[in-house]
Amino acid sequence: MPYANQPNLKLTELTEENVKFQISDTDLSVANSLRRVFIAETPILAIDWVQFEANSTVLFDEFLAHRVGLIPLTSDETVEKMQYSRDCTCPDFCVECSVEFTLDVKCTEDVTRNVTTADLKSSDPRVAPATSKRDEESPDDNDNGLGKKKNIMQFTCRTLTKFVLEILIVKLRKGQELKMRAYAKKGFGKEHAKWNPTAGVAFEYDPDNALRHTLFPKPEEWPRSEYTELGETDQHQAPYDPDGKPSKFFVNVESCGSLRPENIVLMGIAILKKKLSDLQTQLSHEVQNDALAIN
Repeated sequence: MPYANQPNLKLTELTEENVKFQISDTDLSVANSLRRVFIAETPILAIDWVQFEANSTVLFDEFLAHRVGLIPLTSDETVEKMQYSRDCTCPDFCVECSVEFTLDVKCTEDVTRNVTTADLKSSDPRVAPATSKRDEESPDDNDNGLGKKKNIMQFTCRTLTKFVLEILIVKLRKGQELKMRAYAKKGFGKEHAKWNPTAGVAFEYDPDNALRHTLFPKPEEWPRSEYTELGETDQHQAPYDPDGKPSKFFVNVESCGSLRPENIVLMGIAILKKKLSDLQTQLSHEVQNDALAIN
């Protein structure tokens, strides 16, 4: 792999939910290492400790704790400054290694009460359920006529969208109650899936199947890749290239909401660089120790 240490990156699309980019002039192992780091080793915050003070819902404590733990929390502004709880010197929880959440809801009406992520109260405004980070501006009361009606309509649409997008935790009937306290901690996907910052990482390196790493029973029935180079021809896959090697990789990183997609990529690259640097340092120490032992 002569160009493994000189990769080129081209950004093709960036939105609030996903980022698409191309990596060229590198080896498959390098590109795949990035994919794995994005998924399994990029840290975020997730609820990891829950204490129930009251629960008369139809769901038992462990069920609710699992549901709450999987709620994505915004982590862009805090995760790099926080410590892992295992490295913190505090006895239980502190602001250096955790964020406290509280929830206290009781249904007092005959209609069903939905308990959602909007009911979770965070001790740190920078860390909140990803679905709750919405524009909550109210319409301008000083506006008159059509402008006011338009603002009210936009506000109503935002409110309805926010209500629909909030994650449902449990439903309450009259007299039922849910009260709990929880702490979010820093972690990564290797420990538990709730610390996975991605909703998915699409990874492609042979859009026209020239390497035949995938065998299609009926190539004409298989949809073409968006990165195909065949154009409008009648070909459904490129001619077989037995000596070909992947050199261009198309990556699409979709965020679950905990981190912005570009931050997932930047943090993932930094983590991979640190792992390689630590490996190089350890190898140098081993070589020096062996040399001293021989002498």
